[in-house]
Amino acid sequence: MGPLYPEIRVALRSRNRYALVSAIRLGLRKAGTPPAEIERFSREALSTQDPLHFAELCRRWVLMEMEFPSALGAE
Repeated sequence: MGPLYPEIRVALRSRNRYALVSAIRLGLRKAGTPPAEIERFSREALSTQDPLHFAELCRRWVLMEMEFPSALGAE
């Protein structure tokens, strides 16, 4: 199963989870996603402390393009 919003692509250049959440929020906003959905993504993403679950959750929402091999999983 692909992401909820496959038309949104986020290029990951940082290992900082807050930067990634911010980039995904911006992509969702630009795509016209309802504010309640954006807030739901933010709550879910920031509530987990597990890096693998965080990466999985982000990939469930948008297409991720990583610019370095181990971008997710380390902060």
